[in-house]
Amino acid sequence: MPLRTVIEVPEALADYLVKHQGEIGRKWLAALPGLAADFLDHWRLRVDGPAAHGMAALVLPVVRDDGVPAVLKLRTVNEDSADEATGLRTWDGDGSVLLLEEDPEAGALLLERLDAARPLSTVPDDGEAMTILAGLLARLTALPAPAGVRRLADVAVAMIDQVPQAVRTLADPADRELLRTCAAAVSELVGESGDRLLHWDLHYDNILASLPGSGREPWLAIDPQPLSGDPGFDLIPALDNRWEEVVATGDVRRAVLRRFDLLVETLGLDRDRAVGWTLGRVLQNSLWDVEDGEVGLQPVQVAIAQAVLS
Repeated sequence: MPLRTVIEVPEALADYLVKHQGEIGRKWLAALPGLAADFLDHWRLRVDGPAAHGMAALVLPVVRDDGVPAVLKLRTVNEDSADEATGLRTWDGDGSVLLLEEDPEAGALLLERLDAARPLSTVPDDGEAMTILAGLLARLTALPAPAGVRRLADVAVAMIDQVPQAVRTLADPADRELLRTCAAAVSELVGESGDRLLHWDLHYDNILASLPGSGREPWLAIDPQPLSGDPGFDLIPALDNRWEEVVATGDVRRAVLRRFDLLVETLGLDRDRAVGWTLGRVLQNSLWDVEDGEVGLQPVQVAIAQAVLS
């Protein structure tokens, strides 16, 4: 009987899951080596390189028994990850990584292998990289979200309910006023939250080059957290890419608006609605920060909000 492959859990992944998921994360980490070995056997996979990881997932490069390279992705099943396979099935490889197999209960995905050494962030020209991202995002958000995917409408209502407590937590009156402004923008739009399939986290490092000779398009999106809503809510992960380069321009407002205008034009969005939902994303990020114990808004979020408000 062949020996089962022994998988070592990366320390950074373990630290993140314990910090953010507590006992649930600890239990999952303890079971992870066995879970990985089970799916390597079940899907007849051979490990083809060192384990990698995202924020909350173990990623193993593998080869199927038919010789096709792939990736085994294992992650805890929670609200953020529950609809990943649904989104990938809906896009069916058109602008996104292909889903080959899945086990929803175990949180296991077998995915097309892409070139992990070539994320879009390796493209040195920001204008070129942003144009590629915008084109992918336009295609991904063109599809209606399938039934059952988490809705922006529900997320927005929950955010609005959290604002009064968050405002009391913030130390700076200017931060409190900006948070109220963001909440007001969301309140105006919450009744028309949209129904497109959003990626929710499309930044340069969540776009990878396809493998040479694969016959696939050059760049493909990975790691979606699908949401049903207005594409304007999907812009901030692109706006704060390589923020040090934005600052280095010497005109943060202009640099943010250059990116924002490119995204709005490429996606064919109503600019005022895109402003409102971008403020909604600032609100969401800020509420998460307050929940983590922050008493001030992050400068990047403030700068983006001020730029689009101008």
